[in-house]
Amino acid sequence: MDRVGIFQFVKFGIVGLSNTLIGYVVYTFCIWLGIHYLLANVVGFFVSVLNAFYWSDRFVFKKGNNEQRGVWSSWFKTVFAYASTGIVLNSILLWLLIDEMKLSEYIAPLIILMITVPTNFILNKYWSFKTKTIDEEN
Repeated sequence: MDRVGIFQFVKFGIVGLSNTLIGYVVYTFCIWLGIHYLLANVVGFFVSVLNAFYWSDRFVFKKGNNEQRGVWSSWFKTVFAYASTGIVLNSILLWLLIDEMKLSEYIAPLIILMITVPTNFILNKYWSFKTKTIDEEN
């Protein structure tokens, strides 16, 4: 990974911490309300993905002067990227860790971060927030 990629990963980590905190607070609040952990995971996901998109677009993967990308395209790709790891992969791993391995429903999401954070970074950097150079001759 080049120097820019390392800085982006650090910024992604900072944004990811806020996403994680927001998602975890929403998740645990839902659990406290008596909502099933899988539904609580979905609610936490949707709240945190809004935060992730905003800060990834404005802070982590900012466009350069000669770059462009579609906002809606980035939004849908971000939702898909986070859905694939934040809902699908996360839910499978939650089920595995909580129901099959009998880990705490409060600890399991923290362990899963070791898999989902790097996966999300790669999907977002190389797909969701990929930019195109604007042809200066046009």
